[in-house]
Amino acid sequence: MALSAVGTVASGALSGAGGEAGRRISERLYDLLSRGRAGDDSGSAEGGSSRPALPVTERQQTEAARQLLELARRSPEFAREVTEWVREASWLSPRAVPAVAHGASRPRMLPPTTAVFTDRTEVLAWLTALLDEEGRGPGAPVVAVLTGAGGIGKTAAAVHGATELRERFPDGVLFADLKGASAGTALAPSDVLARFLERLGVPSAMVPGDEGRQRDLYRDCTADRRLIVVLDNAHDDAQVIPLLPASPECLVLVTSRYRLGRLVGEHGARPYQLGPLSTEDAVTLIRRVAGRDRPAAPDAVVRAVAEGTGGIPLAVCTTGAGLAVRHQLTWERVARQLSDRNRDRDRGGAAVDEDAPDGTADPVRRVQDAAYAELAPDCAAFYRALAVWPWPTVTLLCAAHAAGIREDEARALLEELARVHLLEEVGEERYRFHDLTRAHARALAEAEDGPARMAAAVRRVAVAQLRFAAAADFRVMPLRWRLGPAYRGLVLPEPRDPADGKRALAELRAERENLAAVIRAAAHHGFHDYVWQLCEAMWGLHLLLGFHAQWIDTHLLGVEAARRSVAEEFGDPRAVGRMWTQLAFGYMGAGQVAQAEDALVRARAADRDCGHHRGEATAVEALGLLRLKQWEFAGAQECFEEAQEVLRRIGPGEDGWADVPRATALLEHHIGRALTRQRHFPSAVGRLNDALAQFRRLPGGGDTYNAGRVYMSLGDAHLDAGDAEQARVCLDEAVKVMTEAGAGLQLADAVEARARCHRASGRRAEEAEDLRTAAARYEEHENHLGLARVRARLAELE
Repeated sequence: MALSAVGTVASGALSGAGGEAGRRISERLYDLLSRGRAGDDSGSAEGGSSRPALPVTERQQTEAARQLLELARRSPEFAREVTEWVREASWLSPRAVPAVAHGASRPRMLPPTTAVFTDRTEVLAWLTALLDEEGRGPGAPVVAVLTGAGGIGKTAAAVHGATELRERFPDGVLFADLKGASAGTALAPSDVLARFLERLGVPSAMVPGDEGRQRDLYRDCTADRRLIVVLDNAHDDAQVIPLLPASPECLVLVTSRYRLGRLVGEHGARPYQLGPLSTEDAVTLIRRVAGRDRPAAPDAVVRAVAEGTGGIPLAVCTTGAGLAVRHQLTWERVARQLSDRNRDRDRGGAAVDEDAPDGTADPVRRVQDAAYAELAPDCAAFYRALAVWPWPTVTLLCAAHAAGIREDEARALLEELARVHLLEEVGEERYRFHDLTRAHARALAEAEDGPARMAAAVRRVAVAQLRFAAAADFRVMPLRWRLGPAYRGLVLPEPRDPADGKRALAELRAERENLAAVIRAAAHHGFHDYVWQLCEAMWGLHLLLGFHAQWIDTHLLGVEAARRSVAEEFGDPRAVGRMWTQLAFGYMGAGQVAQAEDALVRARAADRDCGHHRGEATAVEALGLLRLKQWEFAGAQECFEEAQEVLRRIGPGEDGWADVPRATALLEHHIGRALTRQRHFPSAVGRLNDALAQFRRLPGGGDTYNAGRVYMSLGDAHLDAGDAEQARVCLDEAVKVMTEAGAGLQLADAVEARARCHRASGRRAEEAEDLRTAAARYEEHENHLGLARVRARLAELE
């Protein structure tokens, strides 16, 4: 248990998992190990030789656990402290969360099955037989792989099968579209794991940053569950294998147009090749989609239409949808169109794809060509414009700007394309292409519009998304300094709802995948200034919610774009250092310390070269924060003091001058924290009081929130120094300030910290009262980890 706790706390110290509670538990581990090395029962951690390093490697963690056990053997008091620390550290382990938040951890991610689903009874029978099969390998989930050509109905069959079988799996259904039509669009396993972990009840702050730890945690969370996991549209084995659950009671349904040999050979997956519908089933499906309102047609004509679709469900549904919404379109005309296009690919428009090997036209393309030919010119142009880049979803904002039209016009055209089955509506005013349909539209765009118009559409989308993201980011973190013209003129709404920042963060999160796609599209087309500005606008999203794999990928593009912008377009030289610094925080969250340090060194050099003192100070401050996480407290203090020196070089009216007072106060707070950890308590209290005064003097009535955080740090300092009463006084002020600021989670943390003061003073009733208050706040803000932690302590008291 000690070894597990050390590993959890050490990894969380670098990534920031666990928030303030995680930081305190990490620092308590430092204190315990320091005392163990010094052999000092008094609690002093003075002396350079006794200062431990953060145990990062397996060997270091084993040694740290051994030292804790040795310390516990010295006295009953030490044994109590070590036992209490291990218990508190166990709450940082996200594997405990699903049991705590049991109701919230039963995912229901399966999309609705189609009302016109036809046939495929053999797939359900096959899946049922796999589940009931005797002699399955021990310890492994049932893995079923549906393969087949694009548009053959793999997703519909998987969703239908999961829907029919879900009563056998009471712990829920996980679903992910892996977007594996190509390597360029395929989701990284880390992205999917982060999403799954949150739906399994792990708070976003507790999701590890690196894929290896995400995978371990995912297996922990699924080890004793009966789940269905649907992995749709997989590109290759490497994308799927990290997403396999640990429980033998799980069913995994994978769909792919590619053969997944490793999954079959190494993980016992059972493949099933899905073929076209029979003519009879295709006739049934197309009649269902076309609807009962269609005038009756001879069976032979309907059969000819069904045969023209090749029995490919995507082609059948697209044809049926066209018949359903275009009453002037007759069965005979559709049959003739499909027959003509099969004989002559050049009739009615240029071919957009190769023919099938037998010389006939691909049925899906044949149907898409026919559907496209029926579109009005404005709708046809709109269809092409949407496909200039593989956007994860097409929103109203994206559609309107891609086509260069008003939103009301875009709304009507989106609905028209959805009615004829060329788009699928997946949410309120949110659509997506089937990848074959998008490929059809893109090929038409290349043929009819050309690269220049396609690039212009991407540029318009990038500008619109940048405006949206910058405005939302400004609402999320209005006081931070930022670069880029996208922020000019932004003001907060008055009066401002206290929940506005939370809503803005939710808006950014909903568009996260689209924003990343816009960054990649802009980088591909050489819109360098938009690339780094979009990265800047996603800073608040990533800092607060993580998604480290995407963070790193996009900011690597941001670094390169900022460099090119400076070299080729007289761009803002400050952007280079800014991108390196933000990339470093992404590396920190992923536990990649060496890469983070290297990025910060590069950031400082870039900012120094262009004379951007504000950026250089931020880079040095970030290095100090990294040192704090690594328990290198003296080194952290040096970095913070050096950053203050850099800020002093900024003169009145110069770039960053307005931000100097707040930045200086933040650094003073950091210095006080570093001094506290070095147990230089008088100096720490002095610097923290200086920080408090500086925050109170800031324009606009001061920075109330950060003043409250300083009070909490003062409480920590006094409590570590053994003065529980003075700590309580400071935390009383922290509670008061956080209440006024409306900072719900920080208020819960302050009240919980005050409960620790009451515990140190033996005031059990006051401790219980504060714990109940903290529990209510944690519950209100859906922080299941904090809620579980304080409830456990309350149970001990009672």
